[in-house]
Amino acid sequence: METHHCDTCGKSLSSYTSLKNHMRIHTGEKPYSCDLCGKTFSQAGHFRAHSRIHTAEKPYSCDVCGKTFSRASTFTTHSRIHTGEKPYSCDLCGKTFSQIGNFRHHRRIHTGEKPYSCDFCCKTFSSDSSLTVHRRIHTGEKPYRCDLCGKTFTHASSFTVHSRIHSGEKPYICDLCGKTFSQAVHFKAHSRIHTGEKPYSCDFCGKTFTHASSFKDHRRIHTGEKPYSCDLCGKTFSRVSSFTVHSRIHTGEKPYSCDLCGKTFSRDSSLTVHCKIHSGEKPYSCDLCDYSGKTNDHLKSHLRVHYRKTSKQ
Repeated sequence: METHHCDTCGKSLSSYTSLKNHMRIHTGEKPYSCDLCGKTFSQAGHFRAHSRIHTAEKPYSCDVCGKTFSRASTFTTHSRIHTGEKPYSCDLCGKTFSQIGNFRHHRRIHTGEKPYSCDFCCKTFSSDSSLTVHRRIHTGEKPYRCDLCGKTFTHASSFTVHSRIHSGEKPYICDLCGKTFSQAVHFKAHSRIHTGEKPYSCDFCGKTFTHASSFKDHRRIHTGEKPYSCDLCGKTFSRVSSFTVHSRIHTGEKPYSCDLCGKTFSRDSSLTVHCKIHSGEKPYSCDLCDYSGKTNDHLKSHLRVHYRKTSKQ
């Protein structure tokens, strides 16, 4: 069989047509132009696939689920969902993949290669998708918009999670207690209630935690860090929850309301104490007499009566 060689890179092709198409890599020639949007292509196949964006033609249909595709390559990749085929195997760790793009990205874990560079800050990435998302930090672009409330998002995943606020969807379900969650991260944290797992350990005192957020808050006891600062009075806080409650001093916001009398409070704990007025509950008991109080502060005040009596004796 006659072979045709590229004079530029030495690659061998089986036909003159293949050589001609290959040469466009070097020359940059793009002879196929879209009449609708002006985009140009070096290969006839790529041009035909592009044209289907405008015509909405999807000639490739899945026999299993009926989904249709405009590109043969996309259809082939989709078919592997049903067949379970994973033809791309990593020779370093044996992991297999159904898509060549995922395989190439995985290989970079081993090689450390990060071929995609940010033209704003020069940070490098192993995948073009990671670079695309990163660039939005610089551009401020938020391409995902909620049709129901207008909120916009940088990440598709953040948009998906947000959408569940409106839909009420909670796709993550606990097999042990049946509780459902809208976010995978909340489901994983909940699972640790059942397993007792506490994967976050303090390197100062050894205390362990179920949640990363609790661990971060705890470490600030040792470091003294108070990253949350009030713009109005300058007071700083180690916990975002404490900062939020403090901000209500300035705004006057009282988001917690009593269902029985309508009184409002800036703290949920204050509402809890208030509700005991209606219920008559007095959960704080004195070990020295029959007294019981609605709050821990009431009990402390009462105990001073005993301490004064003891000091006089």
